[in-house]
Amino acid sequence: MKDEEVLGRIEELVSEELRLREGQREGGHPLDRTEKARLQQLEEQLDQCWDLLRQRRAREEFGQNPDEVTTRPTDTVENYWQ
Repeated sequence: MKDEEVLGRIEELVSEELRLREGQREGGHPLDRTEKARLQQLEEQLDQCWDLLRQRRAREEFGQNPDEVTTRPTDTVENYWQ
């Protein structure tokens, strides 16, 4: 996946996340269980996408092939210290 593709995917995920959060605010109702689960998935997928983009850019910076990186598992990405 090229940088542009990763950024496009990030845009899609952020848009869906915003729709969920705006629906919560506009309707005044809390998210139901399904919506909360989807929001959690979106957050995890966003973290994976950002991680993938950082990996790609780091490889590019050091003259390595960015196409050799892969998406890391959610439990790995979610447990990073920031």
